[in-house]
Amino acid sequence: MQIILLDKIANLGALGDVVKVKDGFARNYLIPQGKAKRATAANLEEFAQRRADLEKVAAERLAAARERAEKLAGYTLQVAQKAGVDGRLFGSVTNADIAEGLKAQGIDVSKAEVRLPEGPFKMVGEYDVTLALHTDVTVDIKVAVVPEQ
Repeated sequence: MQIILLDKIANLGALGDVVKVKDGFARNYLIPQGKAKRATAANLEEFAQRRADLEKVAAERLAAARERAEKLAGYTLQVAQKAGVDGRLFGSVTNADIAEGLKAQGIDVSKAEVRLPEGPFKMVGEYDVTLALHTDVTVDIKVAVVPEQ
């Protein structure tokens, strides 16, 4: 299916690109979330008229993400979990736990923005975590997992 992207999407394209994607991806994800429209003649013409507004909104989102990244640069989050004597956790620290810990500190981060490529943490220690605040903006923070007392 041919679609017009209304937002920049990683590994797919930038705002205004007309790309071909699988029908299910377009119908079930991109179109319902307002990230794309079908590439019909009427929609192409409507997009041409709205392009300046959409670019302005995209630039504002990017600026807001960069501002959040500056605040988070070098941040260290401490997460307490129950652990055994050998340092293994009774459970794990997931992206939801990290997002919840950041929200408790007054930093608004969703769990979808927290990237854990090796999976959840299962040991006590310090870990580097990447937050993807925007498709173009990522920031690294440290997460210190300590035993709960």
